[in-house]
Order: sequence, then C-alpha cells, then structure tokens
Amino acid sequence: MKLELQHGSRTRLLAFIVLGLMAIFVVRLFYLQIIKHDEYVAMAMEEQVKRLTIPAKRGMIYAMDGATPAKLVMNTTVYTLFVDPQVIKEKDRANVLKTIRRIAGGNVQPSIEELISRTDTRYQILATKLTRTQAELIKKETLTGVGFQEVSQRYYPEGGLAAQTLGFVNAEGHGQYGIEGKLDDRLTGKDGLLQSVTDVSNVPLTIGRNNVNQPAQDGENIVLSIDKNIQSYAEKALADGLQRTKAEKGSVIIMDPQTGKIMAMANQPTYNPAEFNKVQDGAAFNNGTVSTPYEAGSVIKTLTVATGIDKGVITPDSTYVNTDTITVGGKTIKNATKGQTGTITMQRALNYSLNTGMVTIAQRLGDGKNINVQARGTMYSYFHDKFGLGRQTGVELAYESEGNVVLPNDASGAEVRYSNMSFGQGMDVTMVQVSAAFCSIINGGTYYQPTVINGVMDGTDFKEKQSVVAQSGVISQATSDKVRSMVHTARSTFYAGSDKKGFEVGGKTGTSQTIVNGDYSDDQTIGTYLGYGGDDAPRYVIMVQVSGKNMNLEGGKHAMPIFTDISNWMLDYLKLQPKG
Repeated sequence: MKLELQHGSRTRLLAFIVLGLMAIFVVRLFYLQIIKHDEYVAMAMEEQVKRLTIPAKRGMIYAMDGATPAKLVMNTTVYTLFVDPQVIKEKDRANVLKTIRRIAGGNVQPSIEELISRTDTRYQILATKLTRTQAELIKKETLTGVGFQEVSQRYYPEGGLAAQTLGFVNAEGHGQYGIEGKLDDRLTGKDGLLQSVTDVSNVPLTIGRNNVNQPAQDGENIVLSIDKNIQSYAEKALADGLQRTKAEKGSVIIMDPQTGKIMAMANQPTYNPAEFNKVQDGAAFNNGTVSTPYEAGSVIKTLTVATGIDKGVITPDSTYVNTDTITVGGKTIKNATKGQTGTITMQRALNYSLNTGMVTIAQRLGDGKNINVQARGTMYSYFHDKFGLGRQTGVELAYESEGNVVLPNDASGAEVRYSNMSFGQGMDVTMVQVSAAFCSIINGGTYYQPTVINGVMDGTDFKEKQSVVAQSGVISQATSDKVRSMVHTARSTFYAGSDKKGFEVGGKTGTSQTIVNGDYSDDQTIGTYLGYGGDDAPRYVIMVQVSGKNMNLEGGKHAMPIFTDISNWMLDYLKLQPKG
C-alpha cells in the first residue's frame, strides 16, 4: 500500500511538471504571438520588404534653333565606385587598387589606400563620375566587395553656350544660379517609391500585400526663349569686341520688343557649366544682365525724352538755349560734347547727347525752371512705375537685382539727384530693366514681362508659352512713334554708313562715370550702347555694356561696334526684307 502511494505521488508530480511546462509554453507563445506580434512583424518586414527610391529624372533644358526647340542641357548616367572594406581581404587589396587605378584613372579619389583600409566602416567611395565603359570593365574583373551606384549628371552638347543663363547642378543635385537655380523645383521632379518583398539578392518580387509602387514624376523639360544661334553669335561678337578694346568685362542682352522674350544673354568672363568646380572666381557664375546694377548713363536719355513727349512738355522740334552748362540746386552740370550752343532742338540734344537738354526736359515737367516735387514725381512715375527701373522684372533667373531709384520725396532725392537721373546717373539699374523699358517705348507703348521661357516640351510636343503684357499704354502710340524716329535719327546722324541699307536701325550711346572710393571717377567709365533694328517694325533690341578697372570706356567708341556687328547679323538671320 505504501508503494502504491509513492507511485501515485510520482505520477501526480510528473503531471504537475508537464502541466507547468505547457503553461510556460502557452504563456511564452501568448507573449510572442500576441504581445510582441507587431514588433516581430516589423522585424520581418524590415528583413523581407525593401523600400527602394525611384529617382526622378531632372528635366532637360532646350533652346530655340530658329522655330524648333533643340536640347541645350541633357542628362547622362555616370557611376560612383564604392567598396566594403570589411569584405575585401587584406591580401586582395593591392589587386583591387591596381585595377581601379588602371581603369578609372583621373576619376579616382585621393588616398584610396587609406579609404580601403578603414575596416571599421562598410562603405567607402573610391572613384566618381565613371563612364559606363569604365564601370563595365571593372565589373568584368569580379572584384569582391566592389559595387557601383548610378548617378545622373548634366551633359552640355553645346559646351559653355549661355552658361550664366543656364547655371549648373552641384554635387548634391541642386540647381545653382541661372535657370537651374531659379526653377530648381520644376526641373527636379519628385522621386518615386518601390516597396516590395525581395529575395536574398534584394530583387523585388511581385507578391506581398504591403507592396507599394509610386512612379517617379520626372522634372519638366523647359524650353528657353534663347535662340542658340543668336546666343552663339552674341558671345562671339562680345568676345571679339573685348579683345579689340582690351576691356575686362562685358555683357549683351537681345530681346524681342514685340513679345518681351529674351533671345540672347552673353557675358564675359564666362565658364563651362560642366566644369563649374574649376572656376576660381565665383563672379563668373553671375549673369551681369540681371544681377549687376549700374549707372547706365546716356542711354537713359531715350526714356527722359519719351517722358517729356508723353507728358506734352516737348516735341522733337522743341527748342532751348544751350550754353553747355546748366545750374541746378547750386550745382553746375556740363555737357560732355561741347560746341552745340545757341537755340537748338531736342532732336539735336539727343543726337549730341547733351545733358543740358535732358535737365531742361526735367525742369519742364515741373514749373519750367526747377525740378520740383511735381517734376520728380512725374519722373519717378515713368521711370520706376511704368518703365520698371529700380525693381525686379521677374525674369526667371536666380539672383536678379532690383537696383535703386530714389523716391522723389527722399532726403537724397532732391532736384540735383533727379537732374542726374535725367541723363542716366544717380540711379542703379540692370540691363534687363533698361532693355525691357526701351522695348516699351519703341513698340507702341506695351511693357511685356521679360522672360527667358518659351514653353515646355510634353513628350515630343512643344507647348509654347504666350507673352505676358505687364502693362499696356506706358506711353501713347504717338509718343512711341516720335521717340523711335528720334532714336533712329540720332544713330543715322553719325553711324548710318555702318548699317545695312533699307532697314530701320536706331540707337543711343552711353558713357557713365563709376564710383571709386565714394566719389565719381573720371578715370573709370562704363561704355554702353542701346538700340533696335527691324523692317516695318522693330524686331530686336540689343544692349551692350563694356567695363574694366581703371579704364575709360565709351559707348560710341567701344560698345557701339559690338552692337553694329550683332545688328547687321540679326537682319540676315531673321531674314528681314529691306524697305522699298
């Protein structure tokens, strides 16, 4: 009996032990499957499901080739070579380095021996910007621990053409300067996402209820209003002109006065966007036509004349007595060109670029004797509000400057300041502002929004952007006709023999002093020329500026020949027909 009880006790004890173990298993399973369920599912997802970024392609940039868009900036694929130092055996390092140096050449990073030896890391870049051929040759060597990453890089089939208008894309993939910087968001697009179960080689499988496939949205393909042929000739003409004059810097802008579209922007010095990292002076990135305000000088006299005619205070035949000097606010203003004294017309004052004539117009906008508050208010209304001087035009380029036109009631905006403004000193303006204003006074009085965008490419279809009228009636049609005739006469009086016969070409010189150490310098001047050309209507406006440190550069002597060169070429390129 005693033995039976002992046997029963063992059985019950074993049963209790089994039941206890089963309880532990049940509790453990409950803990794993219920309490820790989400955590382990997440861990499994992390191992099995990969999130792969589908990079968006950066939009291409086109220029016009006559009436047809042509690719100016494209994308090409290059490769970054990386290694996993923990995978590469020490005895294999020498062969890996030798192979990479032999094939990658100048694309190899400095100190690759040190990089490949960093076994505390899993990723080191040894070479960048490899071509597909270079990458394939290295892959054939079947080097352990070596991998490649595709990288998109900008390619410029026209080299450095329109460099400052285009800008560039930096190593991080962000647009800098020019159109690349200003419209970076539109060009970049939006990356896509592929989330999928993968195999051991990270190849996406088609199964899985958590799969996500969001296609990338590529950037817009933007078509510029820049004509690559006009741009190329403008750059050549500017470079040739600077070589003749020995000037250090220069800029050219060419606009269509009937639309506001910019056909060319040339700057010297320049650079190659494909080699932006080699540029020593960052000033080369700036587009001087939009980002460098200056005192434009006598080309502004065309706007002063337009203001006077539109307000009815002068006509081309109005007269005044010229003594080669005029006193304003106790300050004596002199003409640069002497000898045209006596009673002369405003047309003659424009022909010979007489400061006294422009100051007289400013006085007649007031009480006829002083550039009073009324006169200054009228000048500001036309110069700033109508012609757009001293404010951004909105052109689609990075770092546009607004310049400065002093308010008529500002302490520094007294009549001496405004007398200087009448002949282009005492205010800072950009070339794009002056060119757009000049377009409006010769096209009938319509101020078009200056633009470098001609449209977009939708697949193979070109969708042209319509011109935007920013302001109509800035001056009357009658005023515009008179001003255009005066500007034509001003040029033909001295330079008629330089232009092709049968076409209407007009222009105005400008030579402006610069401020050195706080004072106007007579030893450093900027030469500017502003003009138009066409057949039965103006078809282009060209503005040229040349400058140099400690150089006396003149509009008629140094800038005007560049204008003439481009103008005569434009008449042929646009296939305009001579009158008569």
